[in-house]
Amino acid sequence: MALLGRLAALAAVYAFFAILTPSAKGFMSDANTQLMLQDIAVVAMAAIGMTIVIIAGGIDLSAGSSIALSMITTAYVLNLGPEGGKLILAHPVSLPLVAVAAAAGVSTLIGFINGAMITWFRIVPFIITLGTMQMVRGFAKLVANEQNIYPPAEVQDLWVARLLDPSKTVLTWPFLPMAVWLVIGAALFTALFLRYTRLGRHIFAIGSNEKTALLCGVPLARTKILVYMIGGIFSGLAGVLFFARLGSIGQPTEAIGYELFVIAAAVIGGASLLGGRGTILGTMIGALIITILRNGGVKMGWPQYTQEIVMGAVIIVAVAIDNLRQRQRS
Repeated sequence: MALLGRLAALAAVYAFFAILTPSAKGFMSDANTQLMLQDIAVVAMAAIGMTIVIIAGGIDLSAGSSIALSMITTAYVLNLGPEGGKLILAHPVSLPLVAVAAAAGVSTLIGFINGAMITWFRIVPFIITLGTMQMVRGFAKLVANEQNIYPPAEVQDLWVARLLDPSKTVLTWPFLPMAVWLVIGAALFTALFLRYTRLGRHIFAIGSNEKTALLCGVPLARTKILVYMIGGIFSGLAGVLFFARLGSIGQPTEAIGYELFVIAAAVIGGASLLGGRGTILGTMIGALIITILRNGGVKMGWPQYTQEIVMGAVIIVAVAIDNLRQRQRS
């Protein structure tokens, strides 16, 4: 689907739920719009990194588990210190920064491990990331001792917990939470990075034709590792947003299945699972469509299985249309 087609699909999906959802359900209410913005921020942040991975011809099934581990890491750091003397009380500004850095660092390490094993062992990304998906989820449960982590109540008043609270934004349009502005900024930066940097061109080259890229002097191993590390950074930031989304709680069993939402956002946005094609703007539209479908299904009272069927059908249709357009170009 071209850009206009995706925008039309987004408008159609939104109009569908806006018209058919009972007014009592409040699909178009401010409260529900804020809820969708919170969900969009998490999915879109992780989807930016996934788009880069897919453009390079890879896939990362560990994204959901990385989000969970990053969320646990954020909560764990903010909970450091003895009872009654938590470090957050003495360092209310610097400790949240450390927590965000730790979350991003952990997920970047996961990305490095994925990229290194894919490159060094020459095993397909699907298998490697399927394994790390299970391992990372296990580590999240291990760090949390299979329990939720509840940082001190004072964390609720800190910026790291207010990323998705529109009343706390310092920007000119208070309707949008700070996290949404962060996602917009990250999307713009990544789009420029892919278009105007050497590494960005290398990523497209590897996804388009790996053998040709090698003959042209593209460092395959280093680029692939960097691609998965970049994807890990965005999963880590999504984990921080998820931490704020849940009300400053670290839950090791959260974000299960989010890798599918993230991949779906990129695919619906036009990223080819064969590599070499994709745009950040398209991915943002895909994240909007995915989130509206999930939220609208709940508001319509659809059973969980109906929502899953619809989501799967949308992904198949998007890929089928994209493949048809690609054949017509060829």
